[in-house]
Amino acid sequence: MSLGNIFDIAGSGMTAQSLRLNTTASNIANAETASSSTDSTYRARKPVFSAIQQSMLNPDQQGFGMQDSENAGAGVRVDGIVESDAELQMRYEPSHPAANEDGYVFYPNVNVVEEMADMMSSSRSFQMNVDIMNTAKSMMQRILTLGQK
Repeated sequence: MSLGNIFDIAGSGMTAQSLRLNTTASNIANAETASSSTDSTYRARKPVFSAIQQSMLNPDQQGFGMQDSENAGAGVRVDGIVESDAELQMRYEPSHPAANEDGYVFYPNVNVVEEMADMMSSSRSFQMNVDIMNTAKSMMQRILTLGQK
């Protein structure tokens, strides 16, 4: 793996964590959204990630003698966003405007504490990828100055 590939790998990680931050923010924003039925109630969403091969990240750089085990994880791909299948919160609030005929209001299955922990984790992961890119940039700049006196 060359030093230049680090930018691709860290960049894919930053993209993935940015999407994770956005879905977490959406979950928190809709945590107290009331609905009169289970079908129209917001459900918590989570992104699904997987590792991608180096050959998929840069298809033109194949065949440098690297074994498949050395090439196993070379970035992050977002496979999709799934909705949580946890039970919705059903509260008896007959005076609420969104109450159904039985007086129940449905609230999303969003756990705000869990979402805040996810937000902190994704924010730190994003920052770690930024630090990796800065370190790689610094290393490349020092390589350029090796022959100078």
